[in-house]
Amino acid sequence: MGVLENKARARVFYKYLSRVYDEINPFVWNEAMRDEALDWFDVSQDDRVLDVGCGTGFATEGLLEHTDDVHGLDQSPHQLERAFAKFGKNDQVKFYRGDAERLPFDDDAFDAVWSSGSIEYWPDPVETLREFRRVAKPGGPVLVVGPDAPHTSVFGALADSIMLFYDEDEADRMFDAAGYETFEHHIQQAKPGSPRAITTLARAPE
Repeated sequence: MGVLENKARARVFYKYLSRVYDEINPFVWNEAMRDEALDWFDVSQDDRVLDVGCGTGFATEGLLEHTDDVHGLDQSPHQLERAFAKFGKNDQVKFYRGDAERLPFDDDAFDAVWSSGSIEYWPDPVETLREFRRVAKPGGPVLVVGPDAPHTSVFGALADSIMLFYDEDEADRMFDAAGYETFEHHIQQAKPGSPRAITTLARAPE
């Protein structure tokens, strides 16, 4: 398990990263990548959508262009502070501080579930994906964006010592173990040479 796959350490990490997160994030996950993923996600204006690991609200902002009913959850109070300052004061988004592995919502509570830049910090990704399946309505889209595994053994070992990096085979294993029957993976990249994202679009079982 990587250093930041510990929830307490991740909270401390984001206490400081939150100050510069919006400036750093576009180098690895930019608007073009987000908008491409939103096209795959394909939600409608009336859909109730959960953004897990919403951070400072970068994906939340994109989701609001597609639906008026967005709910954001994050474990970091510092990230949530910044997201709330953008969208919470005028009730655009309902925000919750909570744990992705134990979502504080009823079964089938959302038409769709989105999570970008969060899976790499989950101690138990399969259990968390099961939670997404639980709160998503049958047939609803579940989209997860994470860091694609480096293709050299040296960088791979270093990456894994920090947080979860995974490839398409590992994504297949995780989504299958979590009970999803339908899913597909896309590799995204801000520009040649920059870190690659692996974006999985799944469907909650009917």
